[in-house]
Amino acid sequence: MRTIVAIALLFVASLASTASANDFRPAGLKYFTDVELVNQKGEKVRFYSDLIDGKIVIINSFFASCTGVCPVMGGTFKKIQAALGDRIGKDVHLISISVDPENDTPEALRKYAKATQARPGWTFITGDRKNVEAALYKLGLKTANKESHTPVVLIGNEPKGVWKKAFGLAASDEVVKLVNEVVAAQ
Repeated sequence: MRTIVAIALLFVASLASTASANDFRPAGLKYFTDVELVNQKGEKVRFYSDLIDGKIVIINSFFASCTGVCPVMGGTFKKIQAALGDRIGKDVHLISISVDPENDTPEALRKYAKATQARPGWTFITGDRKNVEAALYKLGLKTANKESHTPVVLIGNEPKGVWKKAFGLAASDEVVKLVNEVVAAQ
């Protein structure tokens, strides 16, 4: 499955080199799909159109009751948030998608967001299990059970077609360095 995602991301990247951002949208929409999800405010959002299209995104999977890798990855996201400062929510967006949508309600996500000191521009996503799994699948982050979710951070400059993966438990400075490379992609 990861090979399929890697090939798809390389395909999308190759399209970006020959197409304008407007030409690229149909390919991104077709690949990522537009399943309906819900953010921490309880608002309905579309996976591609609202969360990815035309944006630089940094995405991870998590669950709010996790006591293992999620707090570490949350700490990395906090450092990314600090490093990018006012760019978060403007041209760079953090997205954390729950692998436990039955328990991670919008209210639970709001509490988690507060605990991680998330600022505007860091969106927490849940929704119907089928839709959440579809989104996670397209990102290569789908898992059979929440405890075995992958500690991966996806960094995408969707308008430029540049996508990279980082190990979510790596030193946060290294992840921030990779984020800056993707943000600066020409």
